[in-house]
Amino acid sequence: MGVNVREINGNAPRKANLKGVKWIVIGAVAILAAANSFTIVPAGNTGVVLTLGEVSSTPLTEGFHLKAPFIQTVEDMSNKIQVYETPASAVSKDLQTVSSSIAVNYKLVSDKSPEMYKTVGVDYQTILITPVVQECMKSATAKYNAEQLITDRESVSNEVKTALDSKLNSYGIYIEKFNIVNFDFSAEFNTAIEAKQVAEQNLLKTKTEQEQAKVIANTEAEKKVIAAKAEAEAILKQAQAQADANKLLEESLSDKVIAYEQIQKWDGVMPKVTGKDGGLLIDVNIDDSAASSAKTN
Repeated sequence: MGVNVREINGNAPRKANLKGVKWIVIGAVAILAAANSFTIVPAGNTGVVLTLGEVSSTPLTEGFHLKAPFIQTVEDMSNKIQVYETPASAVSKDLQTVSSSIAVNYKLVSDKSPEMYKTVGVDYQTILITPVVQECMKSATAKYNAEQLITDRESVSNEVKTALDSKLNSYGIYIEKFNIVNFDFSAEFNTAIEAKQVAEQNLLKTKTEQEQAKVIANTEAEKKVIAAKAEAEAILKQAQAQADANKLLEESLSDKVIAYEQIQKWDGVMPKVTGKDGGLLIDVNIDDSAASSAKTN
């Protein structure tokens, strides 16, 4: 039996090609397996491990991690602070329609990420946060009248935040901050509020002017009292000074000084009045006495 050399030579290249393809496939599978044997969890995220669809209760932290290729997959869940902004409509205690713009800063706790993924999924903002925010906003708004919503906005915000925490904390969602960006009311209500504010401002202006008038009147009265007291004190001091001067003058006058002054001022005519102590107390008319003596003689 003869051997066909051409057939042998024709099959050799074909076997070599098959062997090369085999190694290429093995290499590709190895590369693909190696590429799927690790994962990198970005900063600010938690990795939720799925083993053939089953959620592992132990999350992966940030960084590099090994995993079983083709069997395990990792879903990233953000733990960063996120901002949710939305309009909200509610009714106040006095039945005024209130339109508001609100902003919620929240974050998902890393330890709760697997449970959140398992029970809610990645779109937990739409499924959980949106309806709860609307519900809490309506509930808080109904406790205040329209004016209080404007003047006590911080109190309303704190109440809504507390309500959100009580409903969302069990899911691992924590509210960092809740802000009421704006309140808006109907045109009629805004007009009424403006008119009331104008009336209050006018009343305040009137009261202020009255208080100023009272202050001015009191100031003028106090000035007059002070001036009268000053004048009285001046008169009293002047009278006291005059009394002191008279007392000093009286103490300084002696009999000798008085006699000396009389001598200095005597004009040579005998006094008509004399006293028992030499004072001029008795009227003595020398001329009349001489005439009487002459008639008697």
